[in-house]
Formats: sequence, structure tokens, C-alpha cells
Amino acid sequence: MTSKRPRLSLDEYERGVRNRDRAILAQAITLVESRDDADAALARLLLTRLTPVTNPTHSSPPATSARRVGVTGVPGVGKSTFVDELGMRLLRRGKKVAVLAIDPSSTISGGSILGDKTRMARLSLEPEAFIRPSPSGLSPGGVARRTRETMLLCEAAGFDVVLVETVGVGQGETTVSEMVDFFLVLALGGAGDELQGIKKGVIELADAIGVNKCDGDGAARARLALGDLRAALRYLPRKSSSWSPRALAVSGQTGEGLDELWDVIEEHHRTLESLGVLATMRAQQQRAWMWSLVTDRLDRSFRTHPEVASRLGRVEADVLRGALTPPAAVDELFAAFAEQGSDARSQ
Repeated sequence: MTSKRPRLSLDEYERGVRNRDRAILAQAITLVESRDDADAALARLLLTRLTPVTNPTHSSPPATSARRVGVTGVPGVGKSTFVDELGMRLLRRGKKVAVLAIDPSSTISGGSILGDKTRMARLSLEPEAFIRPSPSGLSPGGVARRTRETMLLCEAAGFDVVLVETVGVGQGETTVSEMVDFFLVLALGGAGDELQGIKKGVIELADAIGVNKCDGDGAARARLALGDLRAALRYLPRKSSSWSPRALAVSGQTGEGLDELWDVIEEHHRTLESLGVLATMRAQQQRAWMWSLVTDRLDRSFRTHPEVASRLGRVEADVLRGALTPPAAVDELFAAFAEQGSDARSQ
């Protein structure tokens, strides 16, 4: 059995992250992803120390705001190839790029199964880039358990562009859009109905839609899809009165349209910043993060509660054999959870 890597001190983690030591940054991300109580306590202290670096409203002088961009799309749309090419172009613009590649999780092992780092062969070799594949943990929306914290660590390390590539499972993408400033949906042309395979709700979250693979034989199909999507965008409700979503033809293979797309992302950032919307958005991201932590801690507290833990196996068995309905099972478990808390308060 492989022994656990020794835990560093808080000062070592902070110094390593701030100096963009890739090995220590990777260890810090592992720390925030850990379910160990001691790791979690240390991770909270580390994030508290790094908050002035990552939150422009809490730093003096104000910190430079990194670009937080979410990239999603149905499986097979070419997200990793797209991100690899976009990342290389951003490096040529002098950007420092971090990619959080959320892999699908195996339903058997729970681990990631695609290995996005191997599919971004050029970007993974660049010293000014950092790629972190993480399993989604079978979570809704294709988001790793600690994506928000990982993003903040990358920003504290000086990466000024953070690309979050999601699984694209078509569920809960609202979670992704709540943690980034710009939400990009990649689509494919030539599937008949160009909205097929993409939930209407996901398109409504998009700040831009990129019709990918607009090269070679797919060019004509992509142009047709682009027209359909632009027409659809005129009738869909806008998520913000400050921005009209755009639709562009792009190619992760040849790079066509990617410079134009980045110009749109920068325009979006300037627009929201000038109107004060970006500051509001960042505050809302902090609130969403808070509630995700509340949910996570409540779930952990519930499952480890002595009375709940003692009954859980029997209750689950009763549900499986049909002796107890799921609503009745929930009522029993919550009664056990609340009963001991009531007893403790009365003592």
C-alpha cells in the first residue's frame, strides 16, 4: 500500500503556491480535495491566507482579476482539442493559463477515466501552463468536488486565465456557470436539429456558443448551424441585461475563430467590469461557494451522525426489499438526526 505524501506546513503551502511551484500547487490542490479532517482544516487556513490574492475586493492595492472561463458541450464536441489550441494561443499572448479538466468518473472505481492531460499534449508541456485533471466524483453537472477551491489556488499562483472544462453531461451546468465569469457552450453542426443534445437551459446560461469543427468537410455544416443558433439566441431569454450572447464558428483543430472568440471574452469582461456587474458576479460566486460548503458539511454531518449511522444500513435494506418507502426512510433518518440534537441541547 502506498503511503500518503507527508503534509507540508501552512507556510510551505502558501509560499509554494505564491511562487507558482507546480509540485506544491498540485499538493495544495490535493489538500483541498482531501476528505481527511486535518487536511480540510489546513486547507481552510490556506484559502483564508490566499483570499487577498484571489479576491480583488479584499486586496490593497486591488488584485488583477483573472479570467474565469467555463467550457462545456456534449461528449464528442471536441472540448479538449479546443482547450489545447486556445491555451496555446493565449500563451502566445503572454497569458499564464491553468486548465481544470473535469474527467467523467468511472461508475465502478469512482476515478477519472479519460485523462484530459494526455489529450492536451502541447499545453501540458508548457511551463506557463498548468493542467489539473480531476474526477467528477459522479457529481451532477460534471464538476469536481473542490473545483472552486482549485480555481482560487491557481489564481493565487498567478495564472491569469483559468479554463474549467466540464464533462458536458447535460445536467446541473448551472453549477459551472455560477463559478465562472464567462460560460462557453460548444456545439456541433450537422446533427439535424442544431439544438439537439444541448438542453435549452444550458444555452440560456451561455455567454457565447462556439460551433466547433468548422474546418474541412464540416465547414458548410458549421455555417448552417451558426445561422440557426444565432436565430435561436434572439428568442431565448438573456441571463443578463448587460450582455447579448454571441454565436461563433470555431475550430479547435485549425484555430479558426479562436482569436475572435477571445476578443469576445475580453469584451465581455470589460463590459461587465465597467458597469459594476463583474464585482456583483464575484460576490454571488462567493455566496454560491458558501452554500456548496454548507451542503457538503451537512451531508457529512448527517452521514456520520451516530444515530443515523446506526440505522442507515437497516433502513437502506428495508428500502431495497420494498418494506419501507424512500419518503418514510428519510423521515426516520431525519428524526434520528434531530432527536439526538434535541437531547444534547436539553442537557
